[in-house]
Amino acid sequence: MIVLKTESATALPPGIAVVGGADSPLSRRVHPEPPHAYRTPFARDAARVLHARAFRRLAGKTQVFTRLPAEGLSDHFRSRLTHTLEVAQISRTMAAALGLNVELAEALALAHDIGHPPFGHAGEKALDRALRFHGLSFDHNLHALRIVTWFEERYPAFRGLNLTLAVREGIVKHSRDYSEKDHPELAEYFLDRFPPLEAQLIDLADEIAYLTADLDDGLDSGVLALEQVRDGAPLFRSFHDATIRSFPAAPPRLAVYEALRRLLNAWVTDLIWEVRKRVNELGATTLEKIRRAPQRLAALSAQMESERIAVKEFLYANLYNTPVQEQEHARAEEVVIEIFEYLMAEPGLLPRDHQAQIPTEGLARTVADYIAGMTDSYIVQLWKRR
Repeated sequence: MIVLKTESATALPPGIAVVGGADSPLSRRVHPEPPHAYRTPFARDAARVLHARAFRRLAGKTQVFTRLPAEGLSDHFRSRLTHTLEVAQISRTMAAALGLNVELAEALALAHDIGHPPFGHAGEKALDRALRFHGLSFDHNLHALRIVTWFEERYPAFRGLNLTLAVREGIVKHSRDYSEKDHPELAEYFLDRFPPLEAQLIDLADEIAYLTADLDDGLDSGVLALEQVRDGAPLFRSFHDATIRSFPAAPPRLAVYEALRRLLNAWVTDLIWEVRKRVNELGATTLEKIRRAPQRLAALSAQMESERIAVKEFLYANLYNTPVQEQEHARAEEVVIEIFEYLMAEPGLLPRDHQAQIPTEGLARTVADYIAGMTDSYIVQLWKRR
């Protein structure tokens, strides 16, 4: 049984948080804009992402269950959009507890998945495979950067959303590191250093959100059985047992909800304390010290990390890679590959704005950009009528 600390969390030294004022170097935009009368630069960035078309399209993109079948799925399951909102809530909570820049954390959480193509990871894998034949690759973080710097058109003064340097850096680096040797085009994003803690937290907020949510959706869908989850996820079982002891008359489904709530809270609480512990051990009091640490500092404790791995391995074996899901993944990849080849052979079917980028971006990248923006239902409709 995990015993959580009960004392109040203490914020990190203030010099660690990203400064959000208009005069901060990380608040710099490619196209200078005057300060807003009552909103910080990062609050404006969060709003720009929230109002973007790419953000709205997340409502039609797969989280776990692919949307190819017309039957058998409920609107109760997560989409990329609802998942993103859950990540934003968790990120805000952790940033506030640690005394970090809450508005920056929220902006990064809202943007973290906008580069995903239809059909989730199956669609990303298929697009990457299609591009490899042309000497290219697909990376949803880098595609998200292309979206916010170019594809979104909402302002007469510039292309893209003109986000701050801190948000663009976090979009690129929140979940992985890039080398300047392999990606010279990303040189402005401090590739020799780790991102701020606000960005580092997003990757784990993402994991915490989807692991608990996928247990929930898996049980709701009937793909997972309660005893199966209890056997495969010991931490869930401990919270489920405690819930039944506290609420013996609770309906079974409510007991599951309570156990999942406690599971999510346990991971979030542990992460907050582990970050604080690692920062203190490093003796960091400035953002630059965080950037030049020996490793990323946002992490779970060893015990909770082992519990996270156990849940993730359970979900891969029993939800993500089940025969039914593998069949859906294969069909999703088939749809993406066939649409890619179809548009490569008929580029005149691309929208005019995409056709205009072929001379500079090349046909393969242009086709991939177009497909990446599609929702699950749109690409299926195109596939059926091609």
